Order: sequence, then C-alpha cells, then structure tokens
Amino acid sequence: MERVRVPLNRLAHGRSGDKGNRQNISVIAYREDAYPVLVREVTEARVLDLFRHRGASAVTRYELPKLLAMNFVIEDALEGGVNAALALDTHGKTSAFRLLSLEIEVPASLLDPDTRPPENTD
Repeated sequence: MERVRVPLNRLAHGRSGDKGNRQNISVIAYREDAYPVLVREVTEARVLDLFRHRGASAVTRYELPKLLAMNFVIEDALEGGVNAALALDTHGKTSAFRLLSLEIEVPASLLDPDTRPPENTD
C-alpha cells in the first residue's frame, strides 16, 4: 500500500478555544475511513511537541469516534491566558491552523485522485 505525507488539513478540519492558560483544539475527520489514521498519527506526544515553543507542558487527547473527532487539551499553551499573555492571539483561536499543518503519513487511497501528490519519477 502506497503511503504519502500530507498536512493534516487534507483529511480533517479543526476548531480551537481556550480556558485560562489551557488550549483546546478539536480535530474532526472529513471521512470515516480517515479517522483511524488520524488516531494513529495525531498523538499526544506529537501535539505537545508542536506547541512546546508556547510553553505547553502536557497534552490530553479525548477520542470521540462517533463524531470522527479528537479533542486535545493542551496545558500551559497560552502564555498565562488572555489577561496575562503578550501574544497577538491570546485566546488561541488560530492554533487549530497550526495543528492542521502537522504532516501525517496516510495511505494514498485516502486522498482524492485530483489532490494526491505527484508521484516521484526519479
């Protein structure tokens, strides 16, 4: 089975929010057959690594298979929260876009033929 690396946004969309210094990001699969791949590829460790530059200290993933979704709660990711942070996006509303840029490895069959990466001819 051919596998390709693509940004997460090819297979899912997301939404983010905040509570104090806690970031909350949901990832929702577009298709049912993509959900198990997302569960395998988008781990707590990878999400923590992606947000470590913001001071994130821990990530908890909640799986919601009937919704084809996962919810990530990221601790200490908002530089103290809305009232304390000097960041431009103190609410973390754009953080879903950062997570959706994460590259994941997926079976090529999950991608629509028109949007698959070109085959390497070297």
